[in-house]
Amino acid sequence: MRTSLLALTFSLLVTTHVFAAGAVVVGTCKSGIHFTTIQAAVTASPAGTTINICPGVYPEQVTISSAMTLIGLSSVSANQGAAVITAPAGGIVQNATSLSSGNPIAAQILVQSNGGSVTINNLTVDGGSSLITGCAPNLIGIYYQNSSGTITHSNVLNQALTPDLNGCQSGLGIFVQSGSGGTSNVTVSSNNVQNYQKNGITANEVGTSAKITGNTVIGQGLTSGAAENSIQIAFGATGVIQANTVGSDDYVDPTTAAAAGILVYASKSVSIVKNNVSNTQLGISVDSQNPGDADGAGITGNTVSMTHAYDGIDACSSHNTISSNIVSGSDEAGIHLDGLCTGASIGNSVTANTINGACAGILSNSASGNTISGNKFYNAGTLVLTGSDACTPPLRPVKRSGPSTLNPARP
Repeated sequence: MRTSLLALTFSLLVTTHVFAAGAVVVGTCKSGIHFTTIQAAVTASPAGTTINICPGVYPEQVTISSAMTLIGLSSVSANQGAAVITAPAGGIVQNATSLSSGNPIAAQILVQSNGGSVTINNLTVDGGSSLITGCAPNLIGIYYQNSSGTITHSNVLNQALTPDLNGCQSGLGIFVQSGSGGTSNVTVSSNNVQNYQKNGITANEVGTSAKITGNTVIGQGLTSGAAENSIQIAFGATGVIQANTVGSDDYVDPTTAAAAGILVYASKSVSIVKNNVSNTQLGISVDSQNPGDADGAGITGNTVSMTHAYDGIDACSSHNTISSNIVSGSDEAGIHLDGLCTGASIGNSVTANTINGACAGILSNSASGNTISGNKFYNAGTLVLTGSDACTPPLRPVKRSGPSTLNPARP
């Protein structure tokens, strides 16, 4: 028994020394310890390893179970700069279940690091040709489950099913989720996320904290499938949404479902700062599921334009600070203090905003209980309309029937 333990200890020391002595490389663009697949490198590497991934196409799903860094390399000599994870030949298959619903999930990169920090840098994750033939499993590009770390300078694309399945509530570019008492603390910064079916970047559930900054997140445009949201923090998650460029979330029938650029749903005290949102049905929407569960948002310094059917900024919650935003071209309200979720939206501070082109500049369901001052209005049918959740036509073409038209993702 003692001999076996000594042998095991020696083997671990040798392995650690070997990995410390040279770079771990997937491909042959750099000297080091070479692997042909990303998963083989991840499986063989001890915690704390940096795995260098050469330019090329890697048809695989990757599961990460300990702290490490995955970084895509550029090859100057070969004039190549993209390490691309694509669907395996047999398609993308289930490798996880949702912590909230137990529903099956098929993630291209699955991070289950048990508290270890995982960094993903300069990778392309392409969900095209997934070969998924139904609404389940839910297709996800990068999925952090009870795990923390950073996703940066990555390109997450095509988490969408075939056109005959476009109504499925599936297809998330990046998803961060906690459950069963676990936590996730993830920074998502400077990524490009496009052509998702349901959501671009999503952070859900109590225990999740997400800092979502400097990303470009663009939906499919007008669609009759799932109502998209570019960025979502929901169901008790917390976080910051800052300096992102988002939009092109547009559902064909907004009386039945609404697409949002930024959606905060049943999550308190989320900071939404200096984002650029355009071509959506709800530009920025902060909505309660139960009284008080989405209160206290800070919505500051954002630019919101081309909001079809609904509001540039919609606060269906209370005690929010909405200041110094520029809102242009809203079919309903530039800013809506909305009573359709859980009753009156009160205790809000709406100051120093600039609104140009709206049925109502500010629409407030409550005639009192909110501070509205110092705002500038241009080309608004009504400057401030209180005591109502509706703006009179002709400028507003449709009316949201109620909070049921909101469509947050919850796999």
